[in-house]
Amino acid sequence: MPDTDQWMNTKEYVVTYSILVNAARHHGFATYQEIAQANAWPLVGNYMSKLIGGVIGLISKNELEQGRPMMSAIVVGVSGKPGEGFYNWARELGVLAEGQDEDAFWQNECEKVYEEWKISYPYRKISE
Repeated sequence: MPDTDQWMNTKEYVVTYSILVNAARHHGFATYQEIAQANAWPLVGNYMSKLIGGVIGLISKNELEQGRPMMSAIVVGVSGKPGEGFYNWARELGVLAEGQDEDAFWQNECEKVYEEWKISYPYRKISE
């Protein structure tokens, strides 16, 4: 379970959240390195992983409490997939069942994030 309490109401939370919202609105992904760089954190290593895990863990926890999907689904590493911490946190939060297909869960969660944050353009009828 990531240490999430320290990130509540911090600049790092807001910066990371804005990166995730932007990625979600464009049906994209955010990388661990992008988040680390935006927060002036190390770009590699266990310390970077701990920092990012904590802040994106809190974001996902807060999103679930608001009835939205886990935003950390769209945070990926160099492999193009989330780290093992994503799946462990999903189990801890009760959204990934033990034995459930992780890849299918991840893809489904990404789609839910994209749907939640899609940009809806209002329809306006053009007068003839």
